[in-house]
Amino acid sequence: MTLPDMFNNILTYRKMNRGNRILLLLLMIAGCFGVSGKEKNPASALPAQAKWISNCSPVLTDEAAMYANHPSPLFRKVFALDHSTIRKATLYITAAGYYAATLNGERIGDIYLDPAWTNYSKRVYYSQYDLTEKLKSGNNCLGVSLGNGFYNPLPLRMWGNLNIRKSLPTGIPAFIARLVVEYKNGKTAEIVTDNSWRFTEGPLLKNSVYLGEWYDARQEIAGWNAPGLNDASWAKACVVDGPGGKLQSRFFAPVKVTDRFTPAKIESTAKGIYLADMGTNFAGTYKIRLKGHPGDTVTFCFGERIYENGSLNPMTTACGQIKGAGIGGPGAPDFALQTDSYVFGKDTVVWYSPRFTFHTFRYMEIKGLGYQPQLSDIEGLALNSAVEESNHFECSSPILNAIQKISTRTFKSNLVSVESDCPARERFGYGGDINAVADSYIYNFGMHDFYKKAVHDWVDAMNDSIFVDTAPFIGLAYCGISWESAFLFMQDKLYEYYNDTEIVCEMYARDLKWMDKVARLHPGLIVDNGLGDHESMIPVPVQITGTCHYLQAAGVMKRFAALMHDKANEKRFSKLEAKLRAKLQETYWKKPGADVEKVNKQTLYSALLYSGAIAENVKKAVADSLIAVVKRSENGHFTTGIFGTKYILNVLSQAGMTQQVFDIVNSPAFPGWGYMVNRGATTLWEAWRESDNTYSNCHPMFGSVSEWFYRWLGGISPDEKHPGFQQFYLKPHAPVGLNFVKTSYKTPFGVIRSDWERKTTGEIVYNVSVPKGTIASFQAEASKNAEVTVRLASKIVGQQNVESCAGHYQTKLNAGDYEIVIK
Repeated sequence: MTLPDMFNNILTYRKMNRGNRILLLLLMIAGCFGVSGKEKNPASALPAQAKWISNCSPVLTDEAAMYANHPSPLFRKVFALDHSTIRKATLYITAAGYYAATLNGERIGDIYLDPAWTNYSKRVYYSQYDLTEKLKSGNNCLGVSLGNGFYNPLPLRMWGNLNIRKSLPTGIPAFIARLVVEYKNGKTAEIVTDNSWRFTEGPLLKNSVYLGEWYDARQEIAGWNAPGLNDASWAKACVVDGPGGKLQSRFFAPVKVTDRFTPAKIESTAKGIYLADMGTNFAGTYKIRLKGHPGDTVTFCFGERIYENGSLNPMTTACGQIKGAGIGGPGAPDFALQTDSYVFGKDTVVWYSPRFTFHTFRYMEIKGLGYQPQLSDIEGLALNSAVEESNHFECSSPILNAIQKISTRTFKSNLVSVESDCPARERFGYGGDINAVADSYIYNFGMHDFYKKAVHDWVDAMNDSIFVDTAPFIGLAYCGISWESAFLFMQDKLYEYYNDTEIVCEMYARDLKWMDKVARLHPGLIVDNGLGDHESMIPVPVQITGTCHYLQAAGVMKRFAALMHDKANEKRFSKLEAKLRAKLQETYWKKPGADVEKVNKQTLYSALLYSGAIAENVKKAVADSLIAVVKRSENGHFTTGIFGTKYILNVLSQAGMTQQVFDIVNSPAFPGWGYMVNRGATTLWEAWRESDNTYSNCHPMFGSVSEWFYRWLGGISPDEKHPGFQQFYLKPHAPVGLNFVKTSYKTPFGVIRSDWERKTTGEIVYNVSVPKGTIASFQAEASKNAEVTVRLASKIVGQQNVESCAGHYQTKLNAGDYEIVIK
């Protein structure tokens, strides 16, 4: 049954009683699943015979006691096989917390910090590994160690008040696993987690996602994960209930090492203290070669910055601004810094690398060594969800290239199973940052599966009475609609960029319910509660940005209703759009009150234009007012915050001011991206003004500029009427001061290429590739009577003089590789 057939004979939604409305929505969801042809709830590969097991420790209630040593448990299971008869062997495994698995002493897989962070009481994702070639005939041993992760976090009082344990499902780390061995004769055997597994305490005495690890090699057990160990003294594992969430197969990219860094230099900052400069700021871990004596302790501390005297400044990465005695709560350190410690055992030369934590750092302080480490002794390991990196942007401007580089490094650092706002002091999946930079992420990486996982995180985080700020929910609920609306806007991005109608179908009933909640919480249309344009240099109230997000949400829901052939709701949201437009235009353009004079006009005008609040005949006046405000600002630059920056880049370009935007972005003056680059930033700052104590130095929200690179300089953008890039726009711009641009973007149909170069003769040569099965609407600037030559696969297919006062050359391009010369 097609979607149109499904709804042709159904009564309109608005005329139905509540029971029938629910039935209709259920039919919609069922119909969507039928269209996809995919099983929505496949049987778990971890069936009932596999049990959750743990180390029998009680759940602590004394907060101070949680900071004491609690060694990470080691689990083992020995089993015998005849490898010659095995056809295939697959391990399915996950944990509440983090796990590290080995087979016969060798690490299984290359995934870190698994499983992905979710609300473990709602859903837990498991991974699978092919062990066919790793098993051996005779005895084999599976070994598993556990880390706390976000399932057993410390009760740190972030900002002196937020204890995330109060909102997260928590408990003692546990895991569940199943090894399925398929034999050549068709039979199978299984090794599952149960109380036949053995456990003991390991050398990892402490582990925290925020504070780091304490590893005591004196507690190591040689061969603990190998078959030959006598484990008679080990205890039997305890079967536990587990966190309660539904077990689901991971469908998105796991966290892996995606880049490696050798220190740029290592210097002594004081006697016995060495500082390694990794050359770039990043989120991840490290490995280091150490020499010492039994009992020697080496301590590592991490930060994004250094003080003027060259010593480490760890303050921008301190967890939750805990920087003083008593702030963090009972048992908490005075300063919640990223710190690891290693205690030597019998081995005097070792390689050490933490396993159940990650840090955000450029600088690594080392104490406790009797010598200065060499550059070759240390390697930084960047960790992030290993999303596909097949897209590319570069140009002739060194500043723009540097901005693109620090933007993508920031994006990746904030992609550790959730899209965070900063990967050090908070690490939470804030919706506002997703709304600000989702387009930038999508232009740079393959984000379909990651954002699909994130939508489900929001489903698990939300409730019917308030707006929450993050998914998973950690107890913050003050930012309002501009943050929780990420739930809706991510669906729209998945539809727009990937033509994912399935996610819209799956979520449509929830979307309608969510819009009902917005109307209930903001009955007067103007959003009056929440956070506005975060880090705008001049304050912007939520009444502006929040209401503009409400208007954008109404537009999304109108499109979704049309997709679902729900004419009643299409009409409903069209009316809501009109009401919100009128309210915004009346309140903030036609008759602005005196209080409006105090807000950042850059964000105000940009938000009104971007959200479609301004009538067509008034747009030019608003755009003129916007550019006038920009010119009066410091150095004629942007002063906008998290949302205003995304808006102003796009609306000024839409208004024909790409040259002006380029001049600002390409400038080293304050405030701006070039200023960050010139000040040595290797990742984006959270604020235009440099911070050495409070604000993150690795924050993605100003990365909306990367979207601008792809959309306006490369000219690649989706066509809303043809989602998934079956038809799309190619509208590259060539501002004065830029000599070439090279852009590529991978669509569901293949790679779009959009390159251009300004020749010394003045002509501009465009080389573009249109994937098979798609059509591009090409447009480029061209003066009146310009000569245009179009070649397809080196053969001239078009040649003409452009007689257009509009200043553009336009054409439709079918699949192929084109050279277009405009002179």
